[in-house]
Amino acid sequence: MDREPWSPRTADVHSRYRDAERRHALCPYCAVGCSLAVYTRDGEVVGIEGDENSPVSRGRLCPKGANTLQLLRNPHRIDRVLYRAPYAGAWEERSLEWVVDRIARLVKEARDADLVEYDESGLKVNHLKSIASLGGSACDNEENYLIKKLFTGGLGVLSVENQARL
Repeated sequence: MDREPWSPRTADVHSRYRDAERRHALCPYCAVGCSLAVYTRDGEVVGIEGDENSPVSRGRLCPKGANTLQLLRNPHRIDRVLYRAPYAGAWEERSLEWVVDRIARLVKEARDADLVEYDESGLKVNHLKSIASLGGSACDNEENYLIKKLFTGGLGVLSVENQARL
C-alpha cells in the first residue's frame, strides 16, 4: 500500500523547461547587471526568466527585463541589416559582412585623413578628433575596458565617453 498523497494529474505536472537547456545571460537594458536564465530547446529560445542565483537581482527583474523574451518574439523587430545610402529615399537590405567592412573602411579613411601624429611643438601625440565613441549603460566593465583600449590606445580617439559612469 504505497500510495502517494497526490493525484495522477498532479504527479504528471512538470516544469515547462524540463527538457530545455539553461544558459546564463545578462539583461540588455541597463547597467545594473541582472542575471537571466535563458532556456533553449533545439536551438530555439523557449523562455527567459530572472536567475535566482544572481547576487545582483536574486531572480527578480524590472518590467523591461521581465519582457526580454519580447526582444526575440516581437513581430516588429528588425532582424536584418537595413542601409540607406546618402541622399537616397529608400532602405536596402545588406549583408552583415558588407556593413562590417563598410564601417571598418570608413573608420580607416577617417583615421588616415585626420590623425594628428605630432603637435605644434613636435611632441608625438597620435590622436584623432574626428571619431568619437559613446557607450551605453548596458556595457559591463570588461566591455568598457576593451572599448577604451581599442579607441584610445589603438586608434588614438580622444572622445571616448560612457553614460553609465562605471
